[in-house]
Amino acid sequence: MNLNNYIEVKCLKATQPIGDMYVAVMDSDVLERISYVDVRRIEKGGVEEREVETYMGIQRPLVTSREKEIGKYVNLVDATFPNSIILAISSGDVEYDESTNIIKIRNSQDVAKVLDGQHRIAGLKHFDGEKFQCVVTIYIDMDLEDQAVVFATINKEQKGVNKSLVADLFEFAETRSPQKTCHNVARALNEKEGSPFFGKIKILGVANDSEKETLTQDTFVKSILKYISRDAQADRDVYRRAKHSLFSTPELSYDEKKDSVTLILRKIFIQDESDVEIAQIIWNYFYAVQKVWPRAWNEVRPNYILNKSTGYIALMRFFKDCYLSIGKENPSKEDFVSIFEKISLTDDDFTKETYVPGSSGQSSLYNHLLELSGLK
Repeated sequence: MNLNNYIEVKCLKATQPIGDMYVAVMDSDVLERISYVDVRRIEKGGVEEREVETYMGIQRPLVTSREKEIGKYVNLVDATFPNSIILAISSGDVEYDESTNIIKIRNSQDVAKVLDGQHRIAGLKHFDGEKFQCVVTIYIDMDLEDQAVVFATINKEQKGVNKSLVADLFEFAETRSPQKTCHNVARALNEKEGSPFFGKIKILGVANDSEKETLTQDTFVKSILKYISRDAQADRDVYRRAKHSLFSTPELSYDEKKDSVTLILRKIFIQDESDVEIAQIIWNYFYAVQKVWPRAWNEVRPNYILNKSTGYIALMRFFKDCYLSIGKENPSKEDFVSIFEKISLTDDDFTKETYVPGSSGQSSLYNHLLELSGLK
């Protein structure tokens, strides 16, 4: 190895369930030189490239205003970045010497993918002092699924992070999980012509067609996820562990007495290739909504709430009551229609004046649906 082409950094190795990581201190100019950001991008025109390089990255798009803000901050007398910047590097570009605790990284551009910290690195371009060192955490040969999980774990509770993007990262998971299933259902119903949700879901949480899109992916996913899993991360871990074992098959818990009336879609989820069945059930349910209240569901008006989060969340609460009253594992469109036709609400009843946006409006609409349907 030609050391002139490599930088050497003293580091500490830490072993965690996800694998080994290396914690080091790196000068900001070096960090800026070797790092790059694999920003999520969608090909314009609505055609999505499935290749990782052109479709899915791990970072959010760089916000110029945020870069400038940090650029000013790094030149303050008490500037500090106490949290670690997280990098993913290929084993072909790095070598770790366990006897000396020194990691050698190829001294070249685009060697280290930034999983977290892109705005800090961009802001450091504006640093005009003598030295600004950063704590960095390095993962070597980390697969895309684990990169997505690290990003989601770090960012899911932070403000400013698009929760729909976090949910969307699970598409690249190779193993089955409740999150991935809900993501698949969201995409399928949003993209299939004839679906009650065709073009209605903001898959990235950013409106591409404000005339049609009324729901974020995060809102859509959460209301289905609660019927599949009590602990989605634990379920995902079961599948992950089975994947890495030659002699193990995933075994998810299911209590017939308790889960059959709370986690009403879990039994279907546990079955192989069940995403299509779950999508069909949700399709059938909202087909009934669309059939009984076509104007309130299809039209996007400032005053209408049925096809927005207030209406959708209330409807998904009511979904459990409908599903249990029908008593079938795979209810048909007609099964759901027969319930909704009993409800004496009209399209013009679903307004902000009647059902105030937010939890109070959701609860009010849910209670009205329950009472007027006779299911209460």
